[in-house]
Amino acid sequence: MTSFVLTDGAWVQPLLAILGLAVITLVTRAFFMLPQRELPLPDWFRRGLKYAPLAALTAVIAPEIFMTQGALLATWQDARWPAVLGATAYYFWRRGMLGTIAVGMAVYLPLHIGLGW
Repeated sequence: MTSFVLTDGAWVQPLLAILGLAVITLVTRAFFMLPQRELPLPDWFRRGLKYAPLAALTAVIAPEIFMTQGALLATWQDARWPAVLGATAYYFWRRGMLGTIAVGMAVYLPLHIGLGW
């Protein structure tokens, strides 16, 4: 069994990295709370910020739907396609998040596990 012992000042670099990351995290998260008054933003920028969450969600989910192992899907026989279509249809019908997830998984799991898509 090997032991993890930091000798000869080898502990300095990990400590500096941890402290540096902590400071960067604190500064970036507190940046908007530090000023005493509200920062003026142009109207076009405020309107654009309304779409930031949707854009971020799309950037995360779209590659999971359209790609596998870094390449575009080569076949339509993939369980993700019908699951996305079913979940999207349910969402526009009922507007419920939990039901959307349940329908998507109810379509995905039998196709993926049962048929091997």
